[in-house]
Amino acid sequence: MVKSSVKSDTVEFIDHLERREAIGKFCEYLFLFGLLIGLFVLALLVLNIAHDGLGRLLTPGFLTETPSRFPERGGIRPAIIGSFYLGIIVLLVAVPIGVGSALYLEEYAPKTWWTALIEVNIGNLAGVPSIVYGLLGLAVFNYLLNFGPTLISGALTLALLSLPVIIVTAREAIRAVPDSLRQASYGLGSTKWQTIQHHVLPYAVPGILTGVIISVSRAIGDAASLMVVGAVSFLTFDPGLFQRFMALPIQIFSYITRPEPGFANAAAAAIIVLILLILALNAIAIYLRQRYSTPN
Repeated sequence: MVKSSVKSDTVEFIDHLERREAIGKFCEYLFLFGLLIGLFVLALLVLNIAHDGLGRLLTPGFLTETPSRFPERGGIRPAIIGSFYLGIIVLLVAVPIGVGSALYLEEYAPKTWWTALIEVNIGNLAGVPSIVYGLLGLAVFNYLLNFGPTLISGALTLALLSLPVIIVTAREAIRAVPDSLRQASYGLGSTKWQTIQHHVLPYAVPGILTGVIISVSRAIGDAASLMVVGAVSFLTFDPGLFQRFMALPIQIFSYITRPEPGFANAAAAAIIVLILLILALNAIAIYLRQRYSTPN
């Protein structure tokens, strides 16, 4: 009787394991199918953009000339320079402030209701639509600080857009550093800042750079906030910090809204340039992340 009961339980247990394995395999194939659908759609978009834009991209002067009202002429040089400046200023402004804020919240700030409220609001700000940041930049930088619709106003607006993502991801990276590492450093007589500088930050750099990659890529490709701040779609000179400016997303939007068929090819070529610019920035950040993934 006992042997029969044990045998029955064993068979039931094996059947249960087989069902779980079958469900696991089904979920694996289902998720793989979803991934393949996403990759297929992405490949279609890339191929369509390449088909429409490669010919225009290889046209002499497209990357080195200013825009023209004729689709077969002119180029996107002011837009490239504007996007490059925007990305550099976002890095210079948002990264130090974002990482510094994350360090303060994780390492120095007392765990009170006030800091908890700040943390919740930072998390909420990471999901705010970019056009809201554009309205904020318009009010603060264009009018309050009287910068006007210039490149510095657009760059500072994008820096505000990037800050919440950098702070959230940097905090997660700092929080992932083992606390035993801090305690060992304190045990050897290191100060808090020495511990952060020589132990916490080197281990957290890969995670921090991941947040920087995400935030800067979002900023470079954003159009809504720049339209509100005052980016233009036609410029015959290279923009400066306190001058009117162009950006690749605005240029693309301008091209695709025009009825002439030639502008669709110009928009596709500008999309290729924007993708390459974002990939170049991501490649640099990935290299730095790999370079510092193993602290010395």
